[in-house]
Amino acid sequence: MKDTELTERPLPLIHTEIWNEDPEPGNRYAARAAYCRGYDVFGEMVGNARWVEMLFLLFRPELPAPAALDLLEALAVALANPGPRDPSVHAAMCGGIAGSNAAASLIAALSVGAGRYHGARDVHDAMRLWTRCGMDLAAWKACLAPVPQETADTWPQAEHPPGFEPHAAVTPGATLTLLERLEAIARIAALPRLGWLLEQREALEQATGMGLDMSGVAAAALADLGFEPSEGEMLYLLLRLPGAAAHALEQQRKDYTQFPFYAVELEDDPAEKKESV
Repeated sequence: MKDTELTERPLPLIHTEIWNEDPEPGNRYAARAAYCRGYDVFGEMVGNARWVEMLFLLFRPELPAPAALDLLEALAVALANPGPRDPSVHAAMCGGIAGSNAAASLIAALSVGAGRYHGARDVHDAMRLWTRCGMDLAAWKACLAPVPQETADTWPQAEHPPGFEPHAAVTPGATLTLLERLEAIARIAALPRLGWLLEQREALEQATGMGLDMSGVAAAALADLGFEPSEGEMLYLLLRLPGAAAHALEQQRKDYTQFPFYAVELEDDPAEKKESV
């Protein structure tokens, strides 16, 4: 079959509410212009729009008020680097020090950071609580009580209430500061959940015996912004990747003897057996 016959054959349409492309007159496989929710990406947005505006449009059909965009941007700054003690970043660092390629290190971070301990599924579950309980303290106290998992799930049984830190009786300072900063922005946008969470923080700590986790603050912010739990879960995974990438690259440039974590002591170390023979 000739190339000209291929180019004249009608192409099947790709249906999406997010993106639209105008083809080049002489090359229908190349885009002359691209539109995100109707906005001309290369003709209008590039050089004028904030990255957070593009991010919001990819997930939601319309842009919110400027203060709401400020809230998402502030949250993105807070989540950009969870730090080397975070399990997801630690996983990426292991990939870097071992010489893994970039994709492998990021996949390690995504995999470890996806679950119910400081992870994206914890955000998802906490956002579902906002849907069920709203701003009703009694409802929150009832929902935060441990309940056996009755149906099969991809994820293991949750070991603590979503959005809370099981190893701290009170909210850590950095988490509390983040909550206060985000609440101040949310107040401008008339978004109520972060303010309610700040007011009821001590009552929730007493009910659970645990302090708030960053995931709980992020869940409140994302719920305030109108995201669905599945969207919040995806955003949480995405927004924490820059730190994982940077730490993986840092370790990639170092010798494994400089890895900044304590040595692991094996109960049955083959090296010790070899020396004793």
